[in-house]
Amino acid sequence: MSDNLKAFHLHMGSAKCAVDLSVGSERGSYVNQDYILHKLGRPHRAINLMYCYYPLDKGWPVRASIAHASDSVAFAWDYPYDDYFTYQGGLNGDLTKEPFTYMRDVRRHGQDVLLTLTIDPHVTDDHLIAIAKDLTTYGRMFLRINHEATGNWFSFNKRCTYQEVADFFVRFHKIIKEYAPNVQTILCIGGIEHEDKEEMEKETEFTEAVRHTDIWSVDKYMALHWGWPYDVAEKGGTTHKRDAIQKTYNQTKLSFERFQFLCGGITKPMVMSEFNADGDVTGPYDQVKMIQGFCDMLKNEPAAWFSGLTFYQFRDNGRLGLEITDPNNKEVGIEQPALKAYKEIIHEDYFSPSFQIEAETAFPITLRWGSSEDSTGLSIPLYFEKNPIFAEVIFDDEIKDLNLMMELNDHWFYKAPGVKTIDFMPAFFEKSLSDSCTINLKLFAPPETGENDSSHGADWAENYYTVIKKLPQVRLRFEPII
Repeated sequence: MSDNLKAFHLHMGSAKCAVDLSVGSERGSYVNQDYILHKLGRPHRAINLMYCYYPLDKGWPVRASIAHASDSVAFAWDYPYDDYFTYQGGLNGDLTKEPFTYMRDVRRHGQDVLLTLTIDPHVTDDHLIAIAKDLTTYGRMFLRINHEATGNWFSFNKRCTYQEVADFFVRFHKIIKEYAPNVQTILCIGGIEHEDKEEMEKETEFTEAVRHTDIWSVDKYMALHWGWPYDVAEKGGTTHKRDAIQKTYNQTKLSFERFQFLCGGITKPMVMSEFNADGDVTGPYDQVKMIQGFCDMLKNEPAAWFSGLTFYQFRDNGRLGLEITDPNNKEVGIEQPALKAYKEIIHEDYFSPSFQIEAETAFPITLRWGSSEDSTGLSIPLYFEKNPIFAEVIFDDEIKDLNLMMELNDHWFYKAPGVKTIDFMPAFFEKSLSDSCTINLKLFAPPETGENDSSHGADWAENYYTVIKKLPQVRLRFEPII
């Protein structure tokens, strides 16, 4: 066992470009965060969960494709309300159901929640206030309201004018600021869709929304088959597209510049809330090239104006996923070439959180979890004679109930409350050591329930605190036992 270990205060900050991940949508179901962590080797800044809220509609709260099943449906959005899983909170809601079970899973694993919510703009303020109150215990989180709002496919656009949709965004944003100030709103619209036009799509209607939102966003698929699953993308078809990587990049940057202009030069974070190239159009190999090509452009500029992207999505029933859902068993994903490429990208420094080692600490110590971009943890130097044969961390009864995220050799691990031993060897399977060295074990303590606790002080809505009484034991062995 490693004795006399030292520990230092460690601050985790933002990446040059944050990476978020969509998990579940109209095209796929939620995949638990333990599985994703094992596959990708690191947590994301945020996990995007996609839901809808149409409580005034017939059939609610049953999912639209079930409540209104029909053989005449020929497009993914041909239902009375959007075919996302339904948001079970809101007025007279149930916080023990979706998406709250998944929001807790996300936050336990050291990630922020990014909730995409399409909403009937006709709901009254009491519905919106109830939703805001639902979100107050989830710390720093993002709320993307009625995304792709300059389009014409979602139900909220079919039942309202663009001006009404824009006004609804501003109304809900103001309610969020009053009742859930821990939540940052995201306005997702088309932005600049034609490089020869100075103005963005529906600019007159959405200018006030651009000025009110916390974060600007566009969704840009470099290739997309929007006719899925009702037809097949073939040459000459009209339900798919493919754009040049440079065109997508240029439109995104021009959108940022136009948003900035509309705000009188004020800058806000700019993100791409849905990013991918559809394998239905490109096939699996060009999909990889397009994903890599766009990320290379961000790094090579470097794009200081761009804050983050959300990859859509982890597991998809079509070909928009790092995995494709196995048609024989929906609990199984079939890994695509994009997964390996994406994993390499998100482990690059440009897309990884920043860390700052500070003063040595003494125990007991209180750690602070603010968000995946602002938290204090521990850095514990470990000496390795060479590549290990055994590497594990052991928590005795006094500290076994801690909820922890830990990183070693660029590989992250989760420890749930009650778990006593975590095997670190997967950190060396793909990245073995060639010589002796010292590696810092990073340790953070996100909320064990996934929610912040009002007993934690005046700043409880922003910060969650955990007392660490002592360090765990670390077992390192460099030769087989026999």
